[in-house]
Amino acid sequence: MTRKKRWFVWALMVFLVSCVTVNIYFPAAAIQKAADQIVDDVRKTPEQKPEQKQEQKQDKTSFLERLRFVSFGPTKAHAAAAVDVNVSTPAIRNLKAAMANRFPQLQPLYGKGALGETNNGLVTIRDTGALSLKEKADLNRLVEQENADRQALYTEIIRANNLDMGKMGELQRLFANSWRGRSSPGWWIQLDNGQWSKK
Repeated sequence: MTRKKRWFVWALMVFLVSCVTVNIYFPAAAIQKAADQIVDDVRKTPEQKPEQKQEQKQDKTSFLERLRFVSFGPTKAHAAAAVDVNVSTPAIRNLKAAMANRFPQLQPLYGKGALGETNNGLVTIRDTGALSLKEKADLNRLVEQENADRQALYTEIIRANNLDMGKMGELQRLFANSWRGRSSPGWWIQLDNGQWSKK
């Protein structure tokens, strides 16, 4: 190998390593925490009593929930700990309010198996067999409105935090963790591998 080729290979390696380093600073842990809070706000999860919290700690956590906390090095966690994710813009507050107002209409549809939480942070129609005619008539409109608000929420979070729009997929996966993790037993959730399962 000539000297020029070695220099080129070395320069290419430095460039690739620097690109990887930039991606490490995506504040995944901070965004996951913000996503958990947003989903709690939208679904109005009541505060648990201390004895309920203790019981939950003793329960086995699902594979999906444990997977959220896997880390591939201290750099990511350290960088995320120093980041304060902005999720309190007027647009985000309005979107959260719209989703919270819609949730009482969606909740029975989840319970009947008509809706499911996808692995990309959206909601999808699963099975309409158990629905009344009125519920069937409302279903498409509700799903369209919910997904439009979720997409707008994700876009606004990226904009408010000056993140690269190329991170949209990662942000949606983090929100999917929260939507699925806070779904009730019996609701359909799509696993990361694309398979569907009842929680």
